Amino acid sequence: MSKVIGILAGSLRKESFSKKIAKAITSMAPEGFEFKIIPLDDLPVYNQDFDDENRVPDSYVAFRNAVRAVDGVIFVTPEYNRSIPGVLKNALDIGSRPYGSSVWNGKPAAVFSNSPGNLSAFGANHHLRQSLVFLNMPTMQQPEVYIAQVKELFDESGTLKSGETKDFLQKAVNAYIAWFTKVI
Repeated sequence: MSKVIGILAGSLRKESFSKKIAKAITSMAPEGFEFKIIPLDDLPVYNQDFDDENRVPDSYVAFRNAVRAVDGVIFVTPEYNRSIPGVLKNALDIGSRPYGSSVWNGKPAAVFSNSPGNLSAFGANHHLRQSLVFLNMPTMQQPEVYIAQVKELFDESGTLKSGETKDFLQKAVNAYIAWFTKVI
C-alpha cells in the first residue's frame, strides 16, 4: 500500500507561488508514495466554541479527516511579516483541536519556504518549525529547503522554467522520502 504525503500550501492567492511549488512537487513522488494537496481555501478562522458547542463546520471536519488520512506532511510556505501566513497558522490550529485530538501528532513533516526576495522566507520556515515541535511532528532537519527569487522560477502557465530548480526540488523531495522511511 502506498504512503500518502499531504502537501499544504500556505497561501490562498490563486497565483500563489507556494501553490505552484506544491503542484510541481506532486509529480515528484517516488514509487510507493502518493502526494496529495490538502487545500486550505474553505477554512473559517478557528473558533473553539465550534468544538465546545458541537457546531463544527463541515470544512473543519473535511480538513481534519484529510490530514488524518495522510502519513506525512510537506508544508510549502511563503513569509508574511517574518512569519507564516495566517491561513497556515489557522490550519495548524484547526488540526490541533479539540485538545487531545490533534491530527498532526507524530506525522513526519518537511518545510519548504519561498519568497520573491533573497531571504527565502527564512523567518517563516523557522516559526513554522517551532509550531511543529509543539504539535509533535518530527521535522526533517537537513536539507533545509529555502527557495529565493520564486517569481522568476515559473512561466506564464505556472510551470517551473528551470531544470536546476526542478532538480533542487526533486533532491529535497528525495531527502524527505529517505528521512520519512527512517522515521516512520
